[in-house]
Amino acid sequence: MTTTLDRTAPRDLAAELPARLSLTPETTLAGQLDGAWWPYSRDLGTELPPLAAALEGPWGRITRVTVNPTRWPIVPHTVPVDGRTLHVAWFTEQDPDKLILLSYTVGRWDLLVIPPETEPAAAARLMAAAAIPGSVLTAGVLMANEAAIGRGIRDAARREATWEDEGGACMSPFGISMGRSALPLTESTWR
Repeated sequence: MTTTLDRTAPRDLAAELPARLSLTPETTLAGQLDGAWWPYSRDLGTELPPLAAALEGPWGRITRVTVNPTRWPIVPHTVPVDGRTLHVAWFTEQDPDKLILLSYTVGRWDLLVIPPETEPAAAARLMAAAAIPGSVLTAGVLMANEAAIGRGIRDAARREATWEDEGGACMSPFGISMGRSALPLTESTWR
């Protein structure tokens, strides 16, 4: 018995998925970012065609893209998009969490790139924050803020789990379980 593997199936499936985008509404307020993009993978050859197709209506034909190679294992020089070629360049000086899109006729747009492995709740927060008109927050600042929020959420969940595991024992501000003897004395305990 012979088995044939179709190595094109995942790429074809990824091309059928819609681009996950959040764009800043048209306004006169210029901000650091024009929105956010949450790709499904780190394969630019697969991810850029649906992105370019989704942006063609509101922004015109995207002709060039720049990325920082830190977040992308392979940066192709060109990517075929609907019978034309999208040119891709990389710059190590560019923010690793940002994608720059260029159009010959319309202009330039900067998108926050949300890592594909990001949890949906965190991605939703990042997409909303990146689409605020006139925001002065850069891609790096938004990602750092989200990392801090994520740590806070994980710490709160850990403290709650500890509370439940200890049967509702009191916790110190440092997350350490305290017995009744460690509680401060109140006026009623003096009598």
